[in-house]
Amino acid sequence: MDYFQAMKVFVRVVEAGSFTKVASDLGISRGSATILIKQLESHLGARLLQRTTRQVTPTLDGSAYYQHCLNILAEMEEAESVFSQSASHPRGRLKVDLPTSLARLVVIPALPDFYARFPTITLEVGVGDRMIDLVAEGVDCVVRLGALADSTLVARNLPALTQVTCASSDYVARFGQPSTLEELEGHECVEFLSINVGRLQPLEFCCDDRIELRQLRGRITARHGESYVSAGEAGLGIIQVPLYHVASQLRAGTLLELLPQYPPPKLPITVLYPHHRHLTPRLRVFIDWLVSVFSSDIAASR
Repeated sequence: MDYFQAMKVFVRVVEAGSFTKVASDLGISRGSATILIKQLESHLGARLLQRTTRQVTPTLDGSAYYQHCLNILAEMEEAESVFSQSASHPRGRLKVDLPTSLARLVVIPALPDFYARFPTITLEVGVGDRMIDLVAEGVDCVVRLGALADSTLVARNLPALTQVTCASSDYVARFGQPSTLEELEGHECVEFLSINVGRLQPLEFCCDDRIELRQLRGRITARHGESYVSAGEAGLGIIQVPLYHVASQLRAGTLLELLPQYPPPKLPITVLYPHHRHLTPRLRVFIDWLVSVFSSDIAASR
């Protein structure tokens, strides 16, 4: 039995609560995963997992062994990074999750640069705006936009994103172009329901050293960035959005910037990873690379 492989499988089964999902994630058969765990339990002389028809959970012994496995696997990877020079030449697979628009418009187009620097790292990129369970789904890190709810995850802030207030040229032709915040009275917005904080987001404007909020009426509420921008492009109201998301539409004139003298505050962007996971060389260089991407003009400035 490969004890380290068995420990890796055991850790993932505890986190995912399923042999089937772990087998799929690790590229082995469900039967192989089951045999490894049985061999591990036989070797230790202890039952590690409680199996039911719906879920797999650790026993008391299993919970204690899980913590030991996390430490052992982290130390093993740290040792390999020292002696195999993987700190300077990191290798392996990373599973990351990105917001849809950010992946499509910023991160994926920049990936050739990442692979030129780190050709022995492979990425599995999940795209979406839903909240995910990193531990259960075996995700190494996620990138999230906006304010975050309380979390047990480790957070690293990336350079904040410049935002703009805009509306479609058709909307401006129908409702006019406001030149002051007071002239927003009577205008409509596309409402945005943040999945991070669970409430509608008002429009925000930087005025000297303060932020002014405006809650305009809206006839449509979007829950995701792509649909939010699409509603703005359709002339359904004013939107506030990161510049990268609408740069091409602003250049083409299909969207028009409004009230540039009162810009929205910059949008926080954060990369998150589980606190009990060792920050591996490949994860460290990926996060550092993200910092460089969001420090560039394409994502962080006008």
